[in-house]
Amino acid sequence: MTQQSNPSASGYLWASEPSAKSAASGFVTAFCDGGARGNPGPSGFGVYIQDESGAPLAELSEFLGIRTNNFAEYSGLLAALDFALRQNHARLRVISDSELMVKQIKGQYKVKSPDLRPLYDEAKRRIAQLESFSIQHVLRNKNKEADRLANEAMDKGMRKPGV
Repeated sequence: MTQQSNPSASGYLWASEPSAKSAASGFVTAFCDGGARGNPGPSGFGVYIQDESGAPLAELSEFLGIRTNNFAEYSGLLAALDFALRQNHARLRVISDSELMVKQIKGQYKVKSPDLRPLYDEAKRRIAQLESFSIQHVLRNKNKEADRLANEAMDKGMRKPGV
């Protein structure tokens, strides 16, 4: 995995170069996190993606501006789905510490927020393009890499130019 920081064609900031290897036969796992400092407040997401053997494939992050934490969580999920589709990974497992988002995607909670509805709808559209998809809620301490990336995105976005 090479370390770089380039805006991709999708607009996400790649902290590493995606693997050219297709994992069509196995699952890739995306650890997703989003956060906001204040709610709403300066926000960002982080996604840490690994192949079925646990080897890192990519780190995605982006500063989102002034948004809610739930908007940031969904943005992380959409970035993971975008990565899987663009890199031809047909099987995706998502791990998130957002109970709300996980339960909404699973259909256990209704999406009541008009701000989240378009994100939810887009996530479901992308999920339908995959061969296999699963999503699981974990406690924050099981999502450290994604949390680190989300915080780095917020830190970078909150810096004043020239600092």
